[in-house]
Amino acid sequence: MGSGVRRFFATVHAPRLGGAPGARTTPDGSAVTTPDGSVVTPRVAGRRRILDSVPWTGRYSSLVTLLDAAAILAAATVAVRPWSGGDVAGRAVVAALVVVLWLGGLVVEKTRDRRIVGIGLEEYSRVWRASWHVVAAVGLAAFLVGAGVDRAVVVVLFVAGLPLVLLARFGARTYLKSLRDEGRALSRLIVTGSRTCVAELVADLNSNPRAGYLVVGACIPGGDPLAGETIAGIPVLGDVADVPHQVRVVQAHAVAVVGADSLTAGVVRDLGYRLESTGTDLIVAPGLVDVAGPRVVLSPAEGLSLVHVDAPQFSGARYVAKSALDRGLALAALLVLALPMLVIAVCVRATSSGPVLYRQRRVGRDGRPFQMLKFRSMRVGADAELATLAAANEGAGPLFKMRDDPRVTRVGAVLRRYSLDELPQLLNVLRGDMSLVGPRPPLPTEVAQYDGHAPRRMLVKPGLTGLWQVSGRSDLSWEEGLRKDLYYVENWSLVGDVLILARTFRAVLAHEGAY
Repeated sequence: MGSGVRRFFATVHAPRLGGAPGARTTPDGSAVTTPDGSVVTPRVAGRRRILDSVPWTGRYSSLVTLLDAAAILAAATVAVRPWSGGDVAGRAVVAALVVVLWLGGLVVEKTRDRRIVGIGLEEYSRVWRASWHVVAAVGLAAFLVGAGVDRAVVVVLFVAGLPLVLLARFGARTYLKSLRDEGRALSRLIVTGSRTCVAELVADLNSNPRAGYLVVGACIPGGDPLAGETIAGIPVLGDVADVPHQVRVVQAHAVAVVGADSLTAGVVRDLGYRLESTGTDLIVAPGLVDVAGPRVVLSPAEGLSLVHVDAPQFSGARYVAKSALDRGLALAALLVLALPMLVIAVCVRATSSGPVLYRQRRVGRDGRPFQMLKFRSMRVGADAELATLAAANEGAGPLFKMRDDPRVTRVGAVLRRYSLDELPQLLNVLRGDMSLVGPRPPLPTEVAQYDGHAPRRMLVKPGLTGLWQVSGRSDLSWEEGLRKDLYYVENWSLVGDVLILARTFRAVLAHEGAY
């Protein structure tokens, strides 16, 4: 099942958030009891205290609503342009109408749904859909009624407003992530299924609090709450049949079904019916590893819900658009950064002997080799010294990493700290050897050690940045980095590329895992 589970939850029932009254500690402090006499272990009680007493979803939704309104109103002020003369009042009326419709469209598209905010691309996709639907509706309505709508107002409002709304959402998401890193703004979750599947999901969610869930208990086939059994540190609260009761006891917001032979479709359906009165989300983890939402299509067939998984796309119009975007942005970046790159080149040349650029053979798409360019950050002949440093290798798998590498020059250390040594790779992007976003470009020696699914990293062009790089870079193990690269390859999208580029700036400024 693996880490992909948390990304592919399919919510099949979500009436509202609910919960029962709080529990109280017994006099001896050994357990917690609820008003109905049920016993809760100290572990569960402690986890409750981590969370805010007031549901985070309402507060966060209010915050996002205010930010959306502020962004759209700011764009409307620009669109009306009172300083340009003309029918200012008429433009203001049109802008006000668009503002109201836009805010309404964001509600209709459920862009603030607690199940999508803070993680993944769906939130941004819904904001985009709501925005262009409003613009299209205003244009169509104006045409049908023959109204003389100032089209410039609508265009300017949309062009200025959409980036502001997306930026506001990004800021809110950053805030939410910081709360979750502190153990707040998490939804309580009960997991039900086999012991193995429960343990895997608990490990995945514990390693990624930003997924938004805190596992407070498990219900497994034949589970006995009096036995004191735990799974991955989570107490067993009972059998699968005990889930609705335990939801009230531990005040769970959601139940995740992760699979067991006894959990048939009928059992899961009955569980959904019994959870309706508790207002608890029922989440089904289908066990699809590293397959994202855009590739999963739910197809109802005569009462049966069939999940179709599309094959990943490595060609066609979308890939052509990706290549065009890569080269256009690379050219623009080279023009803007020409002077800083010249200064870096002078510093490298003046502080150590040898060439300014370091050329290294890497493996690109479909296994084709190419010469990757970087500003030289090590002394000349550093490659020949690699064997003598093998014992100090801090990397894993086929990677060599060393936090305090003695071969790195003083200027090179600064360049690596802020990833400035990689700027010449913009030339590789312009030549078509690399993409702006993609898997990390591997060395031939690394490729020679690939096994399993690792060669799938080469189905797309390697990237100047990528999911691996913005998720910790050298701080990640080989297995974690490989998993992120494979996830990108299987599920890449233009929107995802833009988001990774945005995250790259933050990662560079924070110089996380850069050495």
